Amino acid sequence: MRVRIAWRAVSLVLALGVIGSSGAPPVESAAATTSSSTSVLYLGQRGPAVSKLQLELAGRGYWLGPITGVFGDLTQQAVFALQKAAGLARDGVVGPLTRAVLARGVRPVPRSTSGYVIEINLARNLLMLVRDGHLIVTLNTSTGGGYAYAANGVSGVAVTPRGHFRLYRQVDGLDVSPLGELWRPKYFSSGYAIHGSDSVPAYPVSHGCVRISDAAMNWIWASNRMPIGTAVWIY
Repeated sequence: MRVRIAWRAVSLVLALGVIGSSGAPPVESAAATTSSSTSVLYLGQRGPAVSKLQLELAGRGYWLGPITGVFGDLTQQAVFALQKAAGLARDGVVGPLTRAVLARGVRPVPRSTSGYVIEINLARNLLMLVRDGHLIVTLNTSTGGGYAYAANGVSGVAVTPRGHFRLYRQVDGLDVSPLGELWRPKYFSSGYAIHGSDSVPAYPVSHGCVRISDAAMNWIWASNRMPIGTAVWIY
């Protein structure tokens, strides 16, 4: 009886996701599916099922670091990125909806067609590394939150600038600005940078910079994925 009820609950979630009239993306809640824990994966779990998920995400170009079999922060970042690309709710939970889009191989579509370009899609809040129009890697990012701020004598509106830029300066270490700490930043316009952070939620919260995880930023430096002069498209 318990299993039958669980499957009815999943069916109801799927039905609401398809025919719901609110317009909001469907949400996959770990709490709502605890009776089927083997099919739903989320932060803190570990084991072969997580390793398989990590291999599938990496195979689609969603960066998550080494395959560990542990659903940690980096795996959650990759799940956020997949859910953003697919237009799902960004809850970081891998249930039936997220599994379906992963199986279909859903990936964001870049705009550039030639050269090596860092693309930042503000609508989806995704960072893409693209070569000659072919998507290489996709990362979760958090950009300008759109709020007004005033701190340490600096005020403004938290907006990430749109346009075509090039990386012109970098700091190999912690760079402290009036608005916060930037880990190994790569600057593309004035004080705006792509940088590492220990807080990269699934929604825009930054003062205008482009946040990715500290681990992703370390990987970018180690693999020279963002050399000075690289084109940056923000749209």
